Amino acid sequence: MTPLITANQLEEILNSGVDVVLCDCRFDLTDPHAGKKAYEEGHIPGAIYVDLDKDLSGEKSGFNGRHPLPSPEAWAETKSRLGIENNSLVVAYDQQGSIYASRLWWMLKATGHANVQVLNGGLDVWNGPIGTVPLAPTKTSQAIQAMPYAGLVTLDQVLENLHHPKNILLDARANDRFQGQNETLDPVGGHIPGALNHCFKNNLSAHSFKTPEQLLKGFVELLGPIKASEVIHQCGSGVTACHNLLAMEIAGLKGSKLYAGSWSEWCADPARPIER
Repeated sequence: MTPLITANQLEEILNSGVDVVLCDCRFDLTDPHAGKKAYEEGHIPGAIYVDLDKDLSGEKSGFNGRHPLPSPEAWAETKSRLGIENNSLVVAYDQQGSIYASRLWWMLKATGHANVQVLNGGLDVWNGPIGTVPLAPTKTSQAIQAMPYAGLVTLDQVLENLHHPKNILLDARANDRFQGQNETLDPVGGHIPGALNHCFKNNLSAHSFKTPEQLLKGFVELLGPIKASEVIHQCGSGVTACHNLLAMEIAGLKGSKLYAGSWSEWCADPARPIER
């Protein structure tokens, strides 16, 4: 299954009566209630709302980042609550360039759910009807088995890689934040030593992903001989990193990994080195 779906393809599927778990993932890091409010004001008919903080993140300790992944057990319970069966077709969208939809895409793919796609361009390219009645998800009839996240890199592994480099970190934040400037989300500015910068916005043309050929050209120019399997994606809190991971997947560069704790976890300990 291709990672992206067009608005026309989605409309055809919805009109055909195929069962789709349509997930509205809109969110705003500076206003956590804005996404749910936007969903209630208008969404693609049949969509449920999936919240970054409540559904796609786990418990915060103050040291594990702003959006830590939920445990595999908690994520399995959430999938069940959202009505995502093992064979469900899941389509995720948002209105922020697909960054939050990409997080859901990665979490499902990493735990063995193959049938998931992101609406390329999100709500901005949707020309079909708009619904205003919120839809409550229907819980699955059977419990969903907990699966570990494939391709997840831990803090300890990132620390080990500093001393014995085998992988390259790719930071999805804007370049000014990567350089330690204009930091507004985390208490410390800078980046993990040795990381490269590829802002997620470089993957987009307007609201949609660039073509696979354009994405491949950009990543090859940046990474050179570095293999996709040697790339560890990170960002501020493990969200826009998934956008880069999805973009590489679209480009045919498979096998890269995610450091979900990202900069917000890294900078929580002042003893960890940083670069600016």
